[in-house]
Amino acid sequence: MKTKIGIPKEVKNNEFRVGATPETVHAFVEAGHSVQVETNAGAKIGFTDEMYVKAGAKIVPSAKEIYANNDLIIKVKEPQSAEFPMLREGQVLFCYLHLAPDPEQTKHLLERKVVGIAYETVTDDQGRLPLLVPMSEIAGRLSIQAGATALQLANGGRGVLLGGIPGVRPGKVVVLGAGVSGTEAMRMALGLGADVTILDRNLPRLRELDKLYAPALKTVYSTPAAIEEAVKQADLVVGAVLVPGKTAPRLITKELVKKMLPGSVIVDISIDQGGCVETIKPTTHSNPTYVVDGVIHYGVTNMPAACARTSTQGLTNATLPFALKLASMGHKEAMLKDPHLMNGLNVYHGHVTNKPVADDLGYTYNEPKGLLTSQKRELAAT
Repeated sequence: MKTKIGIPKEVKNNEFRVGATPETVHAFVEAGHSVQVETNAGAKIGFTDEMYVKAGAKIVPSAKEIYANNDLIIKVKEPQSAEFPMLREGQVLFCYLHLAPDPEQTKHLLERKVVGIAYETVTDDQGRLPLLVPMSEIAGRLSIQAGATALQLANGGRGVLLGGIPGVRPGKVVVLGAGVSGTEAMRMALGLGADVTILDRNLPRLRELDKLYAPALKTVYSTPAAIEEAVKQADLVVGAVLVPGKTAPRLITKELVKKMLPGSVIVDISIDQGGCVETIKPTTHSNPTYVVDGVIHYGVTNMPAACARTSTQGLTNATLPFALKLASMGHKEAMLKDPHLMNGLNVYHGHVTNKPVADDLGYTYNEPKGLLTSQKRELAAT
């Protein structure tokens, strides 16, 4: 099967990642597919139009042509308002979607009747989220860099150096969540010499971390009381909570924010799923922070874009095998044969096919296998 694949330029604020590298394009072309790339889609991170052409792609001048000419659209971030009108019925959209906290995007995708396959809900044999892992790794590491910068007095922070110096205690870092991003944040903070506490409700995971990093690392079972005690003393709090597909639980209330140290910092990595802090709101790389009750809040929704070249390479390494399946087998056959890819299906021809998204936004949940199978029968009958 030959598929027309389109790679648009990202339009979100300071988003310079791209859905395919020249090496990725070469793999698609070698597999027999055609690829169109919007001009300058990867230019900012060193992937020139000439490199894409050499890999076998055709360069087109506008996103409008990308969406009009191609059946499979591969990008990084969710479609923005300017892109919604360009989507068409039956078009396959393979990217991060984060629909649960975004009713507006969900409404548009359903109205356009696209096939929306979300990177963040594709699974693997171990129950992990392989297309989220590389970006979670980067966001976790960046959270400490961003937090350390915000803590500087010139940026409104407490004037605390996370690693301290001889004779002066290090800064206190509290990480909520011991998944991929939380673990990477913890590792970076420990590497700087900070006083680090990580909280989670997964005791086996806390035991693993304790064996690896104690006594430098303090592990705490997560309860509301434990969170309050830790957060009130923290210089930097990193929110790294994830419930796949669902809006993030609110672990830090606005009342707790009022009890935090003046000039302390919150970096909420879970902002893509709505955030785990009641006072958090989405921000951008061009204006990343704001202050509530004397506490600096960082809520950038595309943190890995700060390191867009590394992020693009890590992401496309992970997405390529799934994208090749979608292109070579067709999306219906690929998802019916790969339940992990099917788990990525969030919206399908006007139906919500991810239960957490349906539950959070009040839509009827449609079991994806049933929809895919019935449509396959209908096509066979015609």
